[in-house]
Amino acid sequence: MTSPYSSASLYVGDLHPEVTETQLFDLFKQVGSVASIRVCRDAITRRSLGYAYVNYHSVVDAEQAFETLNYMLLKGKPVRIMWSHRDPSIRKSGVGNIFIKNLDKTFDNKQLYDTFVPYGKILSCKVVTDSSGTSRGFGFIHYEKQEEADLAIEKVNNMMLAGKQVYVGPFIPKKDKHQAAEKFTNVYVKNLDPAIDDVELISIFEKFGKITKAAVMRTSSGSSRGFGFVNFSDPAEAQAAVAGLAEQEIHGKVLYVGRAQKKSERENELRQRSEQKKLELLNKFQGSNLYIKNLDDSIDDERLRTEFAQFGTITSCKVMRDDKQNSRGFGFVCFSNPEEATKSITEMNGRILISKPIYVAHAQRREDRRALLEAKYLHSQSGPRPIGPPQSLFPPPTANSPAVFYSPGAPIPAPRGQNYVYAQPMMSRNRWPAGPPGQQPQAGPSGSYQPGPNFPMSSQRPQRSRQRNAPQGNVSPSAGGRGNQGNRRNFKYTTNVRNYPQSQQADQGGSVETGVDATGPKVSISSLAAGNPEESKMVLGETLYPLISVQEPMYAAKITGMLLESLDISELIHLVESNEDLLVKIAEARAVLQAHVEGVSGDGPQ
Repeated sequence: MTSPYSSASLYVGDLHPEVTETQLFDLFKQVGSVASIRVCRDAITRRSLGYAYVNYHSVVDAEQAFETLNYMLLKGKPVRIMWSHRDPSIRKSGVGNIFIKNLDKTFDNKQLYDTFVPYGKILSCKVVTDSSGTSRGFGFIHYEKQEEADLAIEKVNNMMLAGKQVYVGPFIPKKDKHQAAEKFTNVYVKNLDPAIDDVELISIFEKFGKITKAAVMRTSSGSSRGFGFVNFSDPAEAQAAVAGLAEQEIHGKVLYVGRAQKKSERENELRQRSEQKKLELLNKFQGSNLYIKNLDDSIDDERLRTEFAQFGTITSCKVMRDDKQNSRGFGFVCFSNPEEATKSITEMNGRILISKPIYVAHAQRREDRRALLEAKYLHSQSGPRPIGPPQSLFPPPTANSPAVFYSPGAPIPAPRGQNYVYAQPMMSRNRWPAGPPGQQPQAGPSGSYQPGPNFPMSSQRPQRSRQRNAPQGNVSPSAGGRGNQGNRRNFKYTTNVRNYPQSQQADQGGSVETGVDATGPKVSISSLAAGNPEESKMVLGETLYPLISVQEPMYAAKITGMLLESLDISELIHLVESNEDLLVKIAEARAVLQAHVEGVSGDGPQ
């Protein structure tokens, strides 16, 4: 029968981040004819993930490369070669896998390989390291056959390696670790009286069985640290000791007795308990707990309770604060039943408190919000796409909406670091072409021209004096029947576009709230909150796009679309005002995009 590992594909791990396909090809071509090489990279940043796949034309060449090139230095790091297989069940089955612990910190992959290779054909060998590359004192060996793994366990277990006695045993998968943990011999006891020593500790536990070792942990000065360990010869005796001495009072102190655990196990158990409590609270108050954000800094717990008390009985109310007791701009309100919470969402979402429109929704865990955003993104990707050219960012004027005009030669704000462009007379700016090439602009119902093809725009910025003093030329009459719009003051403006002049806003009593920075885009908060939702979202999308493109230039359009689809008007306004929250949303959208790309990419590292 052919071995399942008789392939010509190799996995090359522990690569330096700067290693490229060319350098790997120069190394592996010395052995035989290379079919292909691929360094796996991050889908967004394109940085190396530290591993690659090398495919040979023949199995003989792959075997020779495995034997001769394993642990060879490349850019100062020894590469780790193992056989590559698409089927992960071979690696996860546990057949032929052994676990080694209590290794000296100086023990590396090659030394571990040389120690275990006499007992059989090794498919992979690895010493586990931390983020700095330092050994964590344990590793794994994968043999081709289970008999070879059993022989290695028999020969090397309890052997002295680099001055330390190592433990070698079968690898236990995660799904079986919980069952193995139930059989223990080492008992942990805490809350001991300082007067208890090793002898007295043994006398307390020896009635439950044979004790192989017992010790009270002490400080460098010799004083008791209040806890210790007792190891029994049989797991049943250890379990009897835990059941018999748990919460027993000795020398006026109530003991804690339980299975001895590693620090990582205890932290994981505490984390699971904390998550369980959170889930229980969420289930208990499902639909009754509300999340409120975009709060004014002056709103405290009492003011928040007063605003929401009219909708029902509030069981808890809190505005979240930082370590300096400054408001973080969001909080939580919990009602006694879901009906009251739903009513408050209907009435309060989007309402202006003091100076800001607040966002009110049911409270969700971060994982649930991310899953919802990912589902919306996948749905938008798989849904039907409209036929025809993309819609303009600003909708065409209708009979009930004012026409939108740009002043001839007026600069259109662009993202920082880019040149300004200047609009042609009587033409709305579009991010995409609004019609097929050659199509002439059509006159709309109000007399203004509809967006047409991409007219050439000047990329040169004219001198300010000429722009300010030069005549604007002849312009087609607008809806009001005006002709010869030579003076900019005679042009019609609307308050929800960027070219609305500040002086005219001041004359009309309007107020403009700035966005993320003083040089970025500005939007009218009051008009957006009270205006048409579709038009407001388009204006907000035009405002958010350049801000997002600074952080994510490659995926700015996708992230903008995701935010516009998943958030409402008040949330989008808040993102324009808060750079910190915008960065959080960009990070969440980036994670969703990366997860989507990884879902359709190849296998991960082995």
